[in-house]
Parts: sequence; C-alpha cells; structure tokens
Amino acid sequence: MFGIDIGVDLGTANVLVHVKGKGVVLDEPSVVAIDSQTKKVVAVGEEARRMLGRTPGHIVATRPLREGVIADFDTTEIMLRHFIQKSIGKGPFKRPRVMICVPSGITSVEQKAVIEAAERTGARQVYLISEPKAAAIGAGLDIFEPSGSMVVDIGGGTTDVAVLSLGDVVTSNSIRVAGDKFDDAIIRHIKKEHSLLIGERTAEEIKIRVVSVFPNARDEKLDIRGRDMISGLPKTVVVHSEEMREALQETVDMIVATTKNVLERTPPELAADIFDKGIVLTGGGALLFGLDRLMQQELQVPVHIAENPMLCVVRGTGIALDNLSKMSRSIFSKKTGAGYVG
Repeated sequence: MFGIDIGVDLGTANVLVHVKGKGVVLDEPSVVAIDSQTKKVVAVGEEARRMLGRTPGHIVATRPLREGVIADFDTTEIMLRHFIQKSIGKGPFKRPRVMICVPSGITSVEQKAVIEAAERTGARQVYLISEPKAAAIGAGLDIFEPSGSMVVDIGGGTTDVAVLSLGDVVTSNSIRVAGDKFDDAIIRHIKKEHSLLIGERTAEEIKIRVVSVFPNARDEKLDIRGRDMISGLPKTVVVHSEEMREALQETVDMIVATTKNVLERTPPELAADIFDKGIVLTGGGALLFGLDRLMQQELQVPVHIAENPMLCVVRGTGIALDNLSKMSRSIFSKKTGAGYVG
C-alpha cells in the first residue's frame, strides 16, 4: 500500500498519530518497559505506563523523551516503530511519509536524531515541523494570512510560545517548563509540607482533580496515599486547591513571563491583531484549571483554550503534510529525503 501519510506528535508525555483519511488513530503514553536482564521490550505505551513505579527490579519502565527531546535514542526508535506499525499495520509496502513535530528551540543535532529515529522505522520520507506552527494549524488558526496569530502550546516537556503570520513564525520562545514540571512541583510540595513520598501517577491525579492556578477559582479536596518519609509506612493526607495553587505558582509564572516576553518582541501591527483575536492555548497544559483566566489577567489580552487542545499538534502535522507546497522555509535533503518545515 503506497501513499500512506502520517503525522506524529512525538511528545514527552504522549505520542499521538494522525493517519491521512482516518484522523487521529493513536494516543498513548510515551513509556517503554524493558527487562534489564534480557534487554527485551516488555511493553510499550499504555501497558507500560501502568507499570510505572510497580515493576520488579529487573523491569524498568522509562520515558525515552525528556523535555521535548530524545533522551534514549534506541528506546525512542523502538517506541516509534511500535506506534507506527500499530497505526498502519506491518508490510513490505507500508513505508509512509511521516511528519513529526518538534519543539521550536530544538537544536540541529536533536533534529537529526528525530529524523534518523523515524527513518530507521522504515519511513519513506521524514519531515519535521515546529510545535507552535503545528499547534496553530491544528487549532484552526489561519496562519497564512497577513495577520498576527499567537499560540501557547504547553506539552509534557516544553512550552512553545509563538506569533505567526504569512505562514511563518515571527517571534517565538521555547522553555523546558511544562506538564512534567507541574508534576515535579506537586511531588516536591507534598514531600516538603506533608513528609509524604508520592509517584508521578498520583501527582497527575492531583493536577487534574484538585489544582487551580487562579486564586479561589476552585475548592476541591482529595485524599492521597503515599509512603511516610519518617515511619516508612503507608499514609494518607488531604490536599486542597489553594494549597496546590501555591505549589505551582513559581512554575506557572515562568510560562506567563515567557508569553509576555514574546508579546513584547512582537511588531506593533501584529500585536494589535493579537489584542483583537486573543491568545490560543493548546497542549495538555492548557487544561490546567484557571490558567486561561490567570494569563488573561496578567497579560491583559483575551486568552482562549483551543477545542480539544491535546489533539491540536497532531492534527496540525497531518494538515501540514497535506499542504507541503504552502509551508514556507521547507528544506529538503536529496540524499535522505528528510526535511524541516518551519
């Protein structure tokens, strides 16, 4: 089967795959479980995520991407091959064109690592697109008009902020502060204030069910269980929304400050467009309760959460792959067939 086109959101927390004509067909955690004794893969994706913190000593559940880039090349290749085959099936003729989104601050060395990992999975051609551009396209913004559009994409490992016009990025910034740092802040707070050790999955639950980053916007409580640092025994404590707001304040302030910095560097005419149209939040971090209200208050600009913000980037990669001729600054290598789009 020739002519398969797929878009991949190769995220720190989740991998999403868009297949042309089918839409988003896969959304699984970026986790791989490996037996350290035999070096064989035990599980990938959701099955591996369920093993985090619960495996025997010789089975290690890891996330091969950290802060938006490849931390473990071989494991990333295994994971990517698994997800592509799961999305389109196996077969000698199933060599797809693949577009993968990457953080806007990625280095040329990191770009090459992503392209090589994708090529080794059997891809016919590989293209890269910057996350904010893919997010903006997937959120329905017409970035090809001579008008300013601004997107803040908050993923698992990075937050990408960009102003786009005429199909290109005008000003941007990328920081390695996002969903993972929210979880880390929660874990540190619980450890410091309650002398309780919790894992990533518990921190994620707190983030979804309790956290609010806007003052007095939410009044939720949750019983959480972990290991007491003093006795070493299981223990239960209660956390509430306002407590968690304080725990995340420093991390959230970094995202707000980065957005403000990009706004300040935006040409006046495009800034005026953004004041009219507002800022669009995408990525899983956009769902952090109260973040849109906080950013609107701090920046004095309308802030909107995109529809299905977690799917914006992967949808954008699929749309961009369908419209390669419209994408500006496309650089293609005749030797490898790989390219970078914006």
